[in-house]
Amino acid sequence: MEHILTEVGARLRARRRTIGLTQAELAQSADVSPRFLVQLEKGQGNISVQRLAEVCGVLEISLSELFQGVGPARPMKIALVGLRGAGKSTVGRNLADRLNVPFMELDTLLEQQAGMTLAEIFELRGEGHYRTLEREVLESVLKEPGGAVIAAGGSIVTATQSWRLLREGTHTVWLQASPASHLERVRAQGDLRPMRGRPNAQQELEAILRERSSLYAQADRHLDTDKLGVNGVVEALRHG
Repeated sequence: MEHILTEVGARLRARRRTIGLTQAELAQSADVSPRFLVQLEKGQGNISVQRLAEVCGVLEISLSELFQGVGPARPMKIALVGLRGAGKSTVGRNLADRLNVPFMELDTLLEQQAGMTLAEIFELRGEGHYRTLEREVLESVLKEPGGAVIAAGGSIVTATQSWRLLREGTHTVWLQASPASHLERVRAQGDLRPMRGRPNAQQELEAILRERSSLYAQADRHLDTDKLGVNGVVEALRHG
Protein backbone atom coordinates (compact mmCIF):
# COMPACT_ATOMS: atom_id res chain seq x y z
CA MET A 1 0.00 0.00 0.00
CA GLU A 2 2.83 2.43 0.85
CA HIS A 3 4.37 1.98 -2.62
CA ILE A 4 1.01 2.66 -4.29
CA LEU A 5 0.51 5.89 -2.34
CA THR A 6 4.06 6.99 -3.14
CA GLU A 7 3.61 6.36 -6.85
CA VAL A 8 0.25 8.14 -6.96
CA GLY A 9 1.78 11.10 -5.14
CA ALA A 10 4.70 11.24 -7.58
CA ARG A 11 2.32 11.23 -10.55
CA LEU A 12 0.27 14.07 -9.08
CA ARG A 13 3.39 16.10 -8.34
CA ALA A 14 4.70 15.57 -11.88
CA ARG A 15 1.34 16.58 -13.38
CA ARG A 16 1.15 19.71 -11.19
CA ARG A 17 4.63 20.79 -12.26
CA THR A 18 3.87 20.08 -15.90
CA ILE A 19 0.95 22.50 -15.93
CA GLY A 20 2.84 25.05 -13.83
CA LEU A 21 0.87 25.14 -10.56
CA THR A 22 2.36 25.64 -7.11
CA GLN A 23 1.12 23.51 -4.23
CA ALA A 24 -0.64 26.55 -2.76
CA GLU A 25 -2.40 27.32 -6.05
CA LEU A 26 -3.54 23.73 -6.50
CA ALA A 27 -4.77 23.46 -2.90
CA GLN A 28 -6.81 26.64 -3.31
CA SER A 29 -8.30 25.62 -6.67
CA ALA A 30 -9.18 22.12 -5.46
CA ASP A 31 -10.49 23.44 -2.12
CA VAL A 32 -8.25 21.15 -0.09
CA SER A 33 -5.85 22.06 2.68
CA PRO A 34 -2.18 22.67 1.81
CA ARG A 35 -1.28 20.07 4.44
CA PHE A 36 -3.44 17.44 2.70
CA LEU A 37 -1.80 18.20 -0.63
CA VAL A 38 1.72 17.97 0.82
CA GLN A 39 0.90 14.58 2.37
CA LEU A 40 -0.75 13.45 -0.87
CA GLU A 41 2.32 14.24 -2.98
CA LYS A 42 4.62 12.56 -0.47
CA GLY A 43 2.50 9.41 -0.39
CA GLN A 44 1.77 9.80 3.31
CA GLY A 45 -1.45 9.35 5.26
CA ASN A 46 -4.87 8.21 4.12
CA ILE A 47 -6.25 9.40 0.78
CA SER A 48 -9.82 10.66 0.67
CA VAL A 49 -11.25 9.60 -2.68
CA GLN A 50 -13.47 12.67 -2.84
CA ARG A 51 -10.59 15.04 -2.13
CA LEU A 52 -8.36 13.16 -4.56
CA ALA A 53 -11.04 13.54 -7.24
CA GLU A 54 -11.17 17.28 -6.60
CA VAL A 55 -7.39 17.56 -7.02
CA CYS A 56 -7.55 15.50 -10.22
CA GLY A 57 -10.30 17.77 -11.53
CA VAL A 58 -8.05 20.81 -11.28
CA LEU A 59 -5.15 18.92 -12.86
CA GLU A 60 -7.44 17.68 -15.67
CA ILE A 61 -6.46 14.06 -15.14
CA SER A 62 -8.97 11.24 -14.58
CA LEU A 63 -8.77 8.85 -11.65
CA SER A 64 -8.44 5.94 -14.09
CA GLU A 65 -5.47 7.62 -15.78
CA LEU A 66 -3.88 8.43 -12.43
CA PHE A 67 -4.10 4.84 -11.20
CA GLN A 68 -3.27 3.17 -14.53
CA GLY A 69 -0.55 0.59 -13.99
CA VAL A 70 -0.47 1.05 -10.20
CA GLY A 71 -0.64 -1.88 -7.83
CA PRO A 72 -0.47 -5.65 -8.34
CA ALA A 73 -1.95 -5.51 -11.86
CA ARG A 74 0.50 -2.96 -13.22
CA PRO A 75 2.02 -3.63 -16.66
CA MET A 76 4.68 -6.32 -16.84
CA LYS A 77 6.71 -4.22 -19.24
CA ILE A 78 9.18 -1.69 -17.83
CA ALA A 79 10.45 1.11 -20.07
CA LEU A 80 13.63 3.03 -19.27
CA VAL A 81 13.89 6.59 -20.58
CA GLY A 82 16.56 9.26 -20.35
CA LEU A 83 19.38 10.73 -22.39
CA ARG A 84 22.15 8.64 -23.92
CA GLY A 85 24.60 7.78 -21.13
CA ALA A 86 21.92 7.57 -18.43
CA GLY A 87 22.55 3.85 -18.07
CA LYS A 88 19.49 2.49 -19.88
CA SER A 89 21.32 -0.36 -21.62
CA THR A 90 23.36 -1.43 -18.60
CA VAL A 91 20.47 -1.19 -16.16
CA GLY A 92 18.09 -2.73 -18.68
CA ARG A 93 20.18 -5.83 -19.33
CA ASN A 94 20.81 -6.41 -15.62
CA LEU A 95 17.16 -5.89 -14.70
CA ALA A 96 15.94 -8.16 -17.51
CA ASP A 97 18.31 -10.90 -16.31
CA ARG A 98 17.03 -10.58 -12.74
CA LEU A 99 13.39 -10.64 -13.85
CA ASN A 100 14.02 -13.35 -16.46
CA VAL A 101 12.35 -11.35 -19.22
CA PRO A 102 13.64 -10.13 -22.63
CA PHE A 103 15.62 -6.90 -22.92
CA MET A 104 14.73 -4.77 -25.92
CA GLU A 105 16.39 -1.61 -27.24
CA LEU A 106 13.95 0.24 -29.46
CA ASP A 107 16.67 1.85 -31.58
CA THR A 108 18.32 -1.52 -32.23
CA LEU A 109 15.00 -3.03 -33.29
CA LEU A 110 14.38 0.03 -35.43
CA GLU A 111 17.72 -0.39 -37.22
CA GLN A 112 16.95 -4.05 -37.84
CA GLN A 113 13.58 -3.22 -39.36
CA ALA A 114 15.01 -0.41 -41.52
CA GLY A 115 18.09 -2.33 -42.60
CA MET A 116 20.30 0.68 -41.89
CA THR A 117 21.85 2.55 -38.98
CA LEU A 118 20.21 5.44 -37.20
CA ALA A 119 22.67 7.85 -38.78
CA GLU A 120 21.75 6.55 -42.23
CA ILE A 121 18.03 6.81 -41.48
CA PHE A 122 18.37 10.47 -40.48
CA GLU A 123 20.66 11.28 -43.38
CA LEU A 124 18.74 9.47 -46.12
CA ARG A 125 15.14 9.56 -44.91
CA GLY A 126 14.96 12.32 -42.27
CA GLU A 127 13.56 12.60 -38.77
CA GLY A 128 9.96 12.12 -39.89
CA HIS A 129 10.73 8.65 -41.21
CA TYR A 130 12.60 7.82 -38.02
CA ARG A 131 9.59 8.83 -35.91
CA THR A 132 7.26 6.70 -38.03
CA LEU A 133 9.52 3.66 -37.64
CA GLU A 134 9.93 4.36 -33.92
CA ARG A 135 6.16 4.32 -33.42
CA GLU A 136 5.70 1.16 -35.51
CA VAL A 137 8.42 -0.70 -33.60
CA LEU A 138 7.01 0.45 -30.27
CA GLU A 139 3.50 -0.67 -31.19
CA SER A 140 4.88 -4.08 -32.16
CA VAL A 141 6.81 -4.42 -28.88
CA LEU A 142 3.79 -3.44 -26.79
CA LYS A 143 1.69 -6.12 -28.51
CA GLU A 144 4.17 -8.83 -27.54
CA PRO A 145 2.78 -11.00 -24.69
CA GLY A 146 4.59 -11.27 -21.39
CA GLY A 147 7.08 -9.07 -19.65
CA ALA A 148 10.05 -7.14 -20.98
CA VAL A 149 12.50 -4.40 -20.12
CA ILE A 150 12.59 -1.75 -22.83
CA ALA A 151 15.28 0.89 -23.41
CA ALA A 152 13.76 3.79 -25.33
CA GLY A 153 15.59 6.37 -27.41
CA GLY A 154 16.53 9.51 -25.55
CA SER A 155 14.28 11.74 -27.66
CA ILE A 156 11.14 9.58 -27.54
CA VAL A 157 9.61 11.98 -25.00
CA THR A 158 9.50 14.66 -27.72
CA ALA A 159 7.40 12.41 -29.98
CA THR A 160 3.96 12.99 -28.49
CA GLN A 161 2.21 9.89 -29.82
CA SER A 162 5.04 7.43 -29.09
CA TRP A 163 5.57 8.87 -25.61
CA ARG A 164 1.87 8.50 -24.85
CA LEU A 165 1.89 4.89 -26.09
CA LEU A 166 4.90 4.10 -23.94
CA ARG A 167 3.34 5.62 -20.81
CA GLU A 168 0.06 3.83 -21.39
CA GLY A 169 1.60 0.43 -22.16
CA THR A 170 4.48 0.22 -19.69
CA HIS A 171 5.75 1.25 -16.29
CA THR A 172 8.04 4.11 -17.29
CA VAL A 173 11.24 4.93 -15.40
CA TRP A 174 13.36 8.04 -15.91
CA LEU A 175 17.02 7.23 -15.33
CA GLN A 176 18.69 10.44 -14.24
CA ALA A 177 22.36 11.41 -14.21
CA SER A 178 24.42 14.58 -14.26
CA PRO A 179 25.49 15.97 -17.66
CA ALA A 180 29.11 15.15 -16.78
CA SER A 181 28.17 11.53 -16.07
CA HIS A 182 26.28 11.27 -19.35
CA LEU A 183 29.35 12.33 -21.32
CA GLU A 184 31.79 10.21 -19.30
CA ARG A 185 29.72 7.07 -19.81
CA VAL A 186 29.32 7.63 -23.55
CA ARG A 187 33.06 8.23 -23.87
CA ALA A 188 33.79 5.07 -21.84
CA GLN A 189 31.70 3.12 -24.36
CA GLY A 190 34.03 4.36 -27.11
CA ASP A 191 31.45 6.70 -28.61
CA LEU A 192 33.05 10.09 -29.21
CA ARG A 193 30.21 11.57 -31.27
CA PRO A 194 28.92 13.88 -28.52
CA MET A 195 32.38 15.46 -28.13
CA ARG A 196 33.75 15.48 -31.70
CA GLY A 197 33.79 19.04 -33.02
CA ARG A 198 31.67 20.25 -30.09
CA PRO A 199 33.78 22.12 -27.52
CA ASN A 200 30.64 22.97 -25.53
CA ALA A 201 29.17 19.46 -25.53
CA GLN A 202 28.36 19.48 -21.82
CA GLN A 203 26.62 22.84 -22.02
CA GLU A 204 24.58 21.61 -24.97
CA LEU A 205 23.64 18.50 -23.02
CA GLU A 206 22.58 20.62 -20.05
CA ALA A 207 20.34 22.63 -22.37
CA ILE A 208 18.73 19.45 -23.75
CA LEU A 209 18.10 18.19 -20.22
CA ARG A 210 16.44 21.46 -19.27
CA GLU A 211 14.24 21.31 -22.35
CA ARG A 212 13.15 17.72 -21.78
CA SER A 213 13.05 17.50 -18.00
CA SER A 214 9.33 18.29 -17.75
CA LEU A 215 8.62 15.52 -20.28
CA TYR A 216 10.88 12.97 -18.60
CA ALA A 217 9.20 13.90 -15.32
CA GLN A 218 5.94 12.41 -16.64
CA ALA A 219 7.50 8.95 -16.17
CA ASP A 220 6.03 6.82 -13.40
CA ARG A 221 9.29 6.71 -11.48
CA HIS A 222 12.54 8.69 -11.31
CA LEU A 223 15.82 7.05 -10.24
CA ASP A 224 19.24 8.69 -10.03
CA THR A 225 21.93 6.37 -11.39
CA ASP A 226 24.69 8.59 -9.98
CA LYS A 227 23.42 8.14 -6.43
CA LEU A 228 22.16 4.55 -6.60
CA GLY A 229 24.53 2.94 -9.09
CA VAL A 230 23.44 0.18 -11.45
CA ASN A 231 22.81 -2.40 -8.73
CA GLY A 232 20.87 0.07 -6.61
CA VAL A 233 18.60 1.01 -9.50
CA VAL A 234 18.04 -2.63 -10.43
CA GLU A 235 17.16 -3.56 -6.85
CA ALA A 236 14.84 -0.57 -6.51
CA LEU A 237 12.94 -1.66 -9.63
CA ARG A 238 12.89 -5.33 -8.65
CA HIS A 239 11.35 -4.62 -5.27
CA GLY A 240 9.36 -1.48 -6.05
